[in-house]
Amino acid sequence: MNDAQLLRYSRHILLDQIGIEGQQALLDAHVLVIGAGGLGSPAAMYLAASGVGKLTLVDDDTVDLTNLQRQIAHTTQRVGQPKVLSARETLTGINPEIAIVALQERLDGTRLAELVLSATAVLDCTDNFATRHAVNRACVAAKVPLVSGAVIRFDGQVSVFDPRTGTQPCYSCLFPQEQQFTDEACSSMGVFAPLVGVVGAMQAAEALKLIMGVGVSLAGRLLLLDGLHMEWSSMRVARDPGCAVCGVVVLPL
Repeated sequence: MNDAQLLRYSRHILLDQIGIEGQQALLDAHVLVIGAGGLGSPAAMYLAASGVGKLTLVDDDTVDLTNLQRQIAHTTQRVGQPKVLSARETLTGINPEIAIVALQERLDGTRLAELVLSATAVLDCTDNFATRHAVNRACVAAKVPLVSGAVIRFDGQVSVFDPRTGTQPCYSCLFPQEQQFTDEACSSMGVFAPLVGVVGAMQAAEALKLIMGVGVSLAGRLLLLDGLHMEWSSMRVARDPGCAVCGVVVLPL
């Protein structure tokens, strides 16, 4: 790190758990953020501010006026622009020293697998089960930790699915991919704006901890937030040996 970086990240470096080594780990890291909306905005902004060396933002949508109530990486002047380009402009303003790759596309198959494989950590900031399961499968296959968040109405949740140890559950252990779940869209259900900021910031925090190897992650736990009563609750999530994604496959004799 140069003198300017030592000054920029000095409040991190002052923390005994982080220090210069931890901050350097952030500078060397690559985080893939899938979704540049309500959750992806605050998550990416904190990752950029914290000095993650490379951020890849993926979203195929454009900025709409209805997004501005909660998607804080975007502005009124950028309505109609691709979300990833709008977010990149915001992140560059926060920290011009990091690399920001903006991909206006919907990931699937080989493309998704390639990007996940190149990442230190992945943030799922999407809003539909099909994409979440696709991202989870790619992370399990590549053994890359996944930080997942979701918010609807006044309710939020966040967890970490870390396949590196081979003992932790994956997203499909919690929400089996073979079951039918109904996607609840903000456009029809509504969402309390500050909650996406809270959950997105927590996703960033969990990603930073994973990269630096500090503290205890949310792997194996699902953290739930009731925004109406501002109460947190936590539930344990066990690995499912029969999970179609990460479970143990027993071959017939």
